[in-house]
Amino acid sequence: MAKTVIVIDDSQTVRRQVRMVLADAGYDVVEASDGHDGAKQISLNAHASLAICDINMPLVNGLDLLEKVGAQNPSHVPFIMLTTEGSSELIERAVTLGAKGWIVKPFKPDMLLAAVRKLAGAPT
Repeated sequence: MAKTVIVIDDSQTVRRQVRMVLADAGYDVVEASDGHDGAKQISLNAHASLAICDINMPLVNGLDLLEKVGAQNPSHVPFIMLTTEGSSELIERAVTLGAKGWIVKPFKPDMLLAAVRKLAGAPT
């Protein structure tokens, strides 16, 4: 069974880029277009190995989603934040809320894949 990664980003282009990198490496990818949709997809895909999430999104931003998911289920799917933001305050807050990684856009495909493999394991 392939590993599932949920990609949560309001940019269709970013979701498509991440999907191509991960699908080519053998991962199943589920997409969500904002934090609200992301919470729904996390709930529907409880078996997911990882979530990759933007910070700046409409409705529910990435940090609020991380906080919500962590409060509902402390052993939730691990998160990598994939964002244009790079301030130490935001990174510290994300880590405090449970984020396991932080990648600044634009991302390098090999860096993203290495982080995914480290946190989710290699696809089977």
